[in-house]
Amino acid sequence: MTTLPLMPKATAVWLIEKTALSFEQIAAFCGMHPLEVQAIADGEVAQGIVGYDPIANHQLALEEIRRCEATPTARLKILATNNPVRRRSKGARYTPVAKRHDRPDGIAFLLRNYPQLSEQQIVKLLGTTKDTIAKVRDKQHWNTPNIKPRDPVTVGLCSQTDLNAAVADANARLEREGAEIPMPALDAGDLDFSAE
Repeated sequence: MTTLPLMPKATAVWLIEKTALSFEQIAAFCGMHPLEVQAIADGEVAQGIVGYDPIANHQLALEEIRRCEATPTARLKILATNNPVRRRSKGARYTPVAKRHDRPDGIAFLLRNYPQLSEQQIVKLLGTTKDTIAKVRDKQHWNTPNIKPRDPVTVGLCSQTDLNAAVADANARLEREGAEIPMPALDAGDLDFSAE
């Protein structure tokens, strides 16, 4: 599979206007037929298309063009793109509107089962705020009577991998500080969020 330049027709227009390459060389590079390149040069095709500079856009090197101009049988080689896939930055996650009402349930679950997690870790895991965590913890949330602790992984607020990593980090932090790692609540009635 050959890689074509971005905007091949506009690139062909630029190469025709700015270089001494043959129509065959331009056609091979742009993935076009030599007659189509000739029609562009004659002004029959691509009228009004502004040339797209492949050198300025890091698709060709000037040395490559000079090499091919000197040897009519040589073919242009496109530069390898250094465009790695960008990973999403660590930070607050977007939660769809349909799942936002599940956040307090996930917060209650994490507070009950993983008390070693810091507020900042819960903020990152669930995409919530410290204020909401405090309100759920203190039972001051506007929807406190309806909050039922539910696993945020099964609800779809975070992945199991992210949760495990956060718990491992919290446990490591407690070990460094010499504190005891708390055990999760054994009974669902230990923290009754429906009362009061």
